[in-house]
Amino acid sequence: MAAWENQSFSLILLCFSFAVIIPRLRAHIADYDDYWRERELQAKENLEKEYNPNPEEVTKHFNEHVARTLMGLSTNSTRRALRRKNYHLGPCEATNPIDQCWRCDPNWAENRRRLADCALGFGRGTSGGKKGPIYVVTDPSDDILNPAPGTLRHAVIQNGPLWITFARGMVIKLKQELLMTSDKTIDGRGANVHIAYGAGITIQFAKNVIIHNIHIHHIIPADGGKIKDGANHFGLRTRSDGDGISVFGSTNVWLDHLSIYKCSDGVIDVIQGSTAVTISNCHFTDHNDVLLFGAQDSYTPDEKMQITVAFTRFGKNLVQRMPRARLGFVHVVNNDYTFWNMYAIGGSANPTIICQGNRFRAPRNVAAKEVCKREDTRPEVWKSWNWRSEGDLMLNGAVFTQSGDPNASKKFGADKMLAFKPAHMVPLLVKFSGALTCSPAKPC
Repeated sequence: MAAWENQSFSLILLCFSFAVIIPRLRAHIADYDDYWRERELQAKENLEKEYNPNPEEVTKHFNEHVARTLMGLSTNSTRRALRRKNYHLGPCEATNPIDQCWRCDPNWAENRRRLADCALGFGRGTSGGKKGPIYVVTDPSDDILNPAPGTLRHAVIQNGPLWITFARGMVIKLKQELLMTSDKTIDGRGANVHIAYGAGITIQFAKNVIIHNIHIHHIIPADGGKIKDGANHFGLRTRSDGDGISVFGSTNVWLDHLSIYKCSDGVIDVIQGSTAVTISNCHFTDHNDVLLFGAQDSYTPDEKMQITVAFTRFGKNLVQRMPRARLGFVHVVNNDYTFWNMYAIGGSANPTIICQGNRFRAPRNVAAKEVCKREDTRPEVWKSWNWRSEGDLMLNGAVFTQSGDPNASKKFGADKMLAFKPAHMVPLLVKFSGALTCSPAKPC
């Protein structure tokens, strides 16, 4: 091959590699203008500010709240609650500390912003739109270039904090990604709200976002193009992946009481320098790649990624990635793993994964009993990773292969966790996972 042909071939490979890498790094921003550069710089500042150099303090704080919650729940009362039929018709039962913070208030509709005080884990302190006015979505339509007042897209791109609610139940079919700005709460309580049959939600270079009590399903890739992504800005996007929710370079994010299934790509992705995130009280079903935390082994800012996954039901027809993590610190606590096809928890690039008080029920497949999967890594490498299991309940032959420092759990609040030995109570803790049916003037 001639020298000029070698150079041409190398240039083609370089361009191809660039084309593959850039969409992931920039999350489908086709025109990286001053507006997005400014948001990226602010996001990097937020990452440095919100990263906790002592993550064990957060796990201890979480476990202390759970311990206090469980003091009033005896084993007998737990069993009675699980046996009771039509429990939603009886007295309000808030069975975990996040729900106890707000759910049994009959005036929740008048006190909506109280929810902002209830997050635990790494996303604690996320206030969303607490300091802003209520914005009521009345119109399910979606105009990506000229969003009409009263639509969800119009609400999420406004400057300043907003607490976004819905006038009635509706199905919102997004024509392109819903690009959220900082200081927003999407609160679906009191309405049956579905984001479905279109694009998903993107939280990119933003801070302080709550998404609560909605259904997200049948999410498909969108072609991209020109989208109004700020109150005074239009952006050019490439094709989206089809994630239910994508959290990209963002901090202080709380995703709570969501029912998500059948998305084209991931259910929830948290990538590219995101931290201070809590995913709680969710219900996931019918999906392959469920949760992705960190997109690239080489993206070192994800070493500061810190995520809590709590009180969540991993339900029927799930395959893998609950979560699949890279580099960061993940606290997996009090979740119910009722099904997986390949594995439950995976990772690469030495993430710290602390599992406490979960219930793992393995599938019948004898080749899939292992809870964990270290991706493309030899045992002599991953044996030093801190993947610890404390108080987890292993059912149907489930096996958790631990690694790292045998005493590592003592650094992550094991003394507090052991006080309540919660794994057998997981069915109660997650009983109200997913989107709730809430009526004004009644406990939710």
